[in-house]
Amino acid sequence: MRHVLKAVLWGGLILAVALGIANLPGQIAIDAGAWSLEARNSVALTVVLLGFVTLYLLLRLIANVIGISRFGSLWRSGRRRRAGELAVTRSLVALAAGEKADARREAARARALLGDTPQTLLLTAEAGRLSGRDDEAAAALRALADRKDSAFLGLRGLLAAAVARQDWAEAAALARQAEAAHPGAAWLRQERAQLAIRAGDWGEALNLAAHDQQRAALAAGAAKAVENPDQAERLVRQALKAEPGFTPAVLEHARLLRAKGREKKAIAVLSDGWTRSPHPDIASLALEPVTDPIRRVQTGQSLTSGQPDHPETHLLLARVSLDAGMVAEARRHLDSVGLDQRRAWLLRAELEEEDRGGTEEGRTAQRDALRRAATAEADPEWRCTACHAPQPAWRAACPVCLTPGSVRWGTAAGHSEATMAAIPHTG
Repeated sequence: MRHVLKAVLWGGLILAVALGIANLPGQIAIDAGAWSLEARNSVALTVVLLGFVTLYLLLRLIANVIGISRFGSLWRSGRRRRAGELAVTRSLVALAAGEKADARREAARARALLGDTPQTLLLTAEAGRLSGRDDEAAAALRALADRKDSAFLGLRGLLAAAVARQDWAEAAALARQAEAAHPGAAWLRQERAQLAIRAGDWGEALNLAAHDQQRAALAAGAAKAVENPDQAERLVRQALKAEPGFTPAVLEHARLLRAKGREKKAIAVLSDGWTRSPHPDIASLALEPVTDPIRRVQTGQSLTSGQPDHPETHLLLARVSLDAGMVAEARRHLDSVGLDQRRAWLLRAELEEEDRGGTEEGRTAQRDALRRAATAEADPEWRCTACHAPQPAWRAACPVCLTPGSVRWGTAAGHSEATMAAIPHTG
């Protein structure tokens, strides 16, 4: 009803305008050189209106022609996009099904239809990788890395490829670029730390350390690696600040001081290290320049004065006393050890042989000590608290699982208990 009323109103308006024009009085004259034109006002206005209507209809016709052309272009573009999206889907399905050739073909078709988008480049890289076309995969990943909106994706793929071929230097450089492209990724920081450890770049690993235990180990490792003694000393001080009494740092600090001719200071560092955390390697380094057996006993007593009742103190003093022929003193310390470990029983067997080896009582005591040694607890050793792999010597990071600061001194049972204590309990 509303449309009918609108049509009637417009028709009435046009009719009124037409009648108005037809009843206009007067005429219009136009002179142009030799040409002269005269017409009534009503005729002239009608001609003008017809001209405007004709021009309007012509412009609308041109616009419609252009619109049809644009519509055709949009239609073709939409069809191309839909075909590209279908190729992307087919490539994903082929990848999931392990159909490598189909995945490569559909990824190439998607790339041809849609262009170098992050999706098509990533599909091309993955299809190339699974097909063993590392050059195709690398080229697609580099193209991803060159795009601002997908740089992280490309760099992560290139990083994985570098790790797979064990190019640690390239991997470390790519990891730094990836972190710059996407700061704050926790896994990337850990990856960088592991790459630095693999490459032996302890300074870089130290900068990425997560806590004091890692910082202490990595600073000590860096101190062992650098050639400048002053820089090495700064690093061991940093390690001891992070973890006072950390045995590897104590040992390295003492070696540096001894190399500079500061023997008294080196012994003081070792004595402080023993007081904080007694360790056989501290005793070995302290006794290294001492050859006289009696002086070795005296040096051992001075070294261990801060921990007179510790089992390691009794084992050390029993050892040096026995070497000096002080059998009674050695027996006294062995009786105070309080450890059921192989090394303690072997030392007792040696003591019995030295003290009473020619008697039946001595031979019986020696056999008993050796039998006890066979069934005793294992001696402490360097072992990774993360993967439990034993190590012949201390390392700043476990060479098996690459965990920094995890190589610790102790027995296997002690390591297991420490690991279990570190696991949060729920419930």
